[in-house]
Amino acid sequence: MISSNQALSDLLGVDDQLTESERDLIALVRRFADDRLRPHLAQWFEEGTVPARDLAKELGALGLLGMHLEGYGCAGSTATEYGLACLEMEAADSGLRSLVSVQGSLAMKAIHAFGSEEQKQEWLPRMAAGEALGCFGLTEPDFGSDPGGMRTRATRDGDDWILNGSKMWITNGSVADVAVVWAQTDDKIRGFVVPTDTKGFEAHPIKHKMSLRASVTAELSFSDLRLPADAVLPEVKGLRGPLTCLSEARFGIVFGSIGAARDCLETAIDYAQTRIVFDKSLASYQLTQAKLADMAVELQKGILLALHLGRAKDNGGVSNEQVSVGKLNNTREAIQIARTCRTILAANGITLDYPVIRHENNLESVLTYEGTPEVHQLIIGQALTGANAFR
Repeated sequence: MISSNQALSDLLGVDDQLTESERDLIALVRRFADDRLRPHLAQWFEEGTVPARDLAKELGALGLLGMHLEGYGCAGSTATEYGLACLEMEAADSGLRSLVSVQGSLAMKAIHAFGSEEQKQEWLPRMAAGEALGCFGLTEPDFGSDPGGMRTRATRDGDDWILNGSKMWITNGSVADVAVVWAQTDDKIRGFVVPTDTKGFEAHPIKHKMSLRASVTAELSFSDLRLPADAVLPEVKGLRGPLTCLSEARFGIVFGSIGAARDCLETAIDYAQTRIVFDKSLASYQLTQAKLADMAVELQKGILLALHLGRAKDNGGVSNEQVSVGKLNNTREAIQIARTCRTILAANGITLDYPVIRHENNLESVLTYEGTPEVHQLIIGQALTGANAFR
């Protein structure tokens, strides 16, 4: 089932498009979210903490880490199954979906797609099991939407590499065992597999966040960090490497953001049916029903878009601009749904007694990370016109 609210689920009969294995996966992830995550989410969000390493082992035991990758202990699931898992994880909290996405679609994907056999054997089985956590070092303080301008640099010193620079807004950064770090070299941008216990590696947790608080975010710094020759990812040069991984992670966001929106809408429907205003339920007023109807339509359209992209990816692949369509539309609609649901809950909507304000705050990050709306508009615009408007 796409939704635990029967009316919302049946509005367009989306459940009929799912396979039995997809329904089983949804039930598995939803049970985990209900039993293990939801009882603690308000506290984790309020305190700005999350037991990432413990959760990683539990997620690994469920087969959710790197689940869409083949071999090396990975589940080999379909793209659609991975997307549906992201949807259910983000229906709990965007920060917890980010843990899964960064581990599987960024760090593991980079090693799986571009690493040596030795790198794959060393890291992927442990990462799939949740015994080792990974992070993905691309964004820098002054280079988010323009990763090609990064200042982090790796230079040769004999057979070794010397890494200097910094990365910002890195999910899992201060709890990771391995970092995939992208750096300028004399031969294009290259990726490096960096154990976080290497001398010269530092990770500083970023505090005072008002979004993704149930998620570990860090700044990474590298000071004359020495790496052996075989630390480099051998199968890719240039921005194609990190952008390939970003497209994988954006695909998960297409599904995940709709999960957050669904949780908000279900909460608003339940609340409106029980909240009495002027002697009748809030749900019985035309203005409330208009809001609910509009949100349900956009939610169902977003689910259908996500499923369409998932099926297309499973049947031969999707283009970057197609993923951008999904990321742009679904994050934009999800945050609008969250904001509108908050108005239905009124003052109760700003408390952590309900999940709506938590989702709304989280979606502020989901809207802009891994490509701001403007970046995705320009990707789509270039596909439509053939003209590159980035510069």
